[in-house]
Amino acid sequence: MRRWDGLVDGYLNCCESRGLSEVTIETRRRELERFGGWLKRRRPRVRLDRVDGDLVVRYLRERAVFRSRATLAGVVSNLRIMGEHLVQEGVWRQNPLRWIRGPKLDRRRRLPKRIGSEHLKALFSAAQERRSVYARYQAVCLLSVLYGTGIRGGELERLEIGDWDSENAILKVDGQKTGKPRHIAVGEGVWRCIEAYLPHRHNQLEKSGCIEERALVVNRFGKRVNKQNIYTILKRLAVSAEVPQVTLHQFRHSCASDLLEAGVPLPQVQKYLGHAAIESTVRYLDVADTSRSEAMEKHPLNRFLGSKAAEVTS
Repeated sequence: MRRWDGLVDGYLNCCESRGLSEVTIETRRRELERFGGWLKRRRPRVRLDRVDGDLVVRYLRERAVFRSRATLAGVVSNLRIMGEHLVQEGVWRQNPLRWIRGPKLDRRRRLPKRIGSEHLKALFSAAQERRSVYARYQAVCLLSVLYGTGIRGGELERLEIGDWDSENAILKVDGQKTGKPRHIAVGEGVWRCIEAYLPHRHNQLEKSGCIEERALVVNRFGKRVNKQNIYTILKRLAVSAEVPQVTLHQFRHSCASDLLEAGVPLPQVQKYLGHAAIESTVRYLDVADTSRSEAMEKHPLNRFLGSKAAEVTS
């Protein structure tokens, strides 16, 4: 099966030349290596050109154990694309995955979970009450950037001090997941929180002897904060604020939903969040559609019940 490894490398090189992001390529690599390892463990050994639909279905059944529908759909998609590559390379005469369909997904089955406004206020209040002065400014900065920009956790972790344009209030995000960097124009509130944090960041770097650190947000030791550090901070804030535990991605969901409710056009929210496809943004309409409540207020049933209530009280 060494041939499989070489074919995978060739396929991923093609993906890279097409401009796919490093995250996407690495995800496909892991999935294809997992399938290749499964094939190598088959007894009797299976020749690559003899792999058929029945064998692929066996793999998918094993892979689906304790996995969500979305995960299995991604597995089928990655293997199907690889199958087309094998056909082009003359390894397979036809792609057995072309007729294998992944599970049907309902985009409304798992609605994005946002953070309520009262909980957000409580988290900011808890951040302002942290014991250490540096911890206070750091926490408020993190919350404002997460909620104010909808940035992904990994994108926040990789932010450099040079990515912040104070004069124009623009945050440059690497867009590693999509392969497309973007510039986010932040509001005055986020701008003030970042600017208030920066002097304390500088003092912390001098105190820890890490003045050369280029990360925008650093921990108390003067090192770049990672996602685990941020999760820990959010967990402590949630406990202090006496609200349910929140995740990094919930801030992204909240940002998108609240922007749409505020009337920001869908394509603009897509660009703001860095979604490669607008379908990823559309799903937020299920939890942030202001016209829906307005429409229900005009339902004839309201007038009917109103007249009945008047008869009862008269």
